[in-house]
Amino acid sequence: MKKILFLYFLFSALTACKNEGNKDRNNKRKKDDTKSVPFKKQLSISSKSPVTETAPPDQNQANSIETLDADLMLFNGKVKRFFSLKDFKNNFGEPDSTKLMKQEEPCAYVFQNLDPAKNLQYKFLYKNGSRFENSDEKVAVDEFKFTKKNFILYKGMIFNASTTIAQLKEIFPYSVENIGTMNVYGEGELQMIQLREGDYELYDGHINIFLKNGKLFFMQWWLPC
Repeated sequence: MKKILFLYFLFSALTACKNEGNKDRNNKRKKDDTKSVPFKKQLSISSKSPVTETAPPDQNQANSIETLDADLMLFNGKVKRFFSLKDFKNNFGEPDSTKLMKQEEPCAYVFQNLDPAKNLQYKFLYKNGSRFENSDEKVAVDEFKFTKKNFILYKGMIFNASTTIAQLKEIFPYSVENIGTMNVYGEGELQMIQLREGDYELYDGHINIFLKNGKLFFMQWWLPC
């Protein structure tokens, strides 16, 4: 009887030790798993491709690029950037040539339509080196060349082919200070400054101003794809 009781207690002791060992291993595994969670989170974050977004310059800061408000421009002292096809003919005459925009495959349209089929009918109107976008009876300036007759009236100032970089610097000092160059098809390398066309919350494009031989040459609206 004593031998049986001894064996029973021995078996119970061994079983308890085994259970305790399993418990310790489980607790250790849980601790290890708990430690690994932050590492996995950090890995998943760092494994993403970094995306950097450059904040638009603050117009209240001294080093902010300036605005050339399209709503205040008068092309040849008569029409704003957006006008009718009738106004185009009255102020610029008949176009020198036209081309369907789909042939040029522009990155973006001024008169973007949710129906892609309608975009296919949009045209570019060309006149004296300038380019206009045309949708039905609507027209918008896309590129404007400062010829002997072409000019812009802006806040009482006249911008024309005689406007120098020094005169532009008086109005847009920071933009001129950050002037760059761009290789323009058919023209070679031209000096270029960038201006905003309005509030960043309303406009996501900008205006490129090109100069040739230190004088105003042409301007272009740029829109992101």
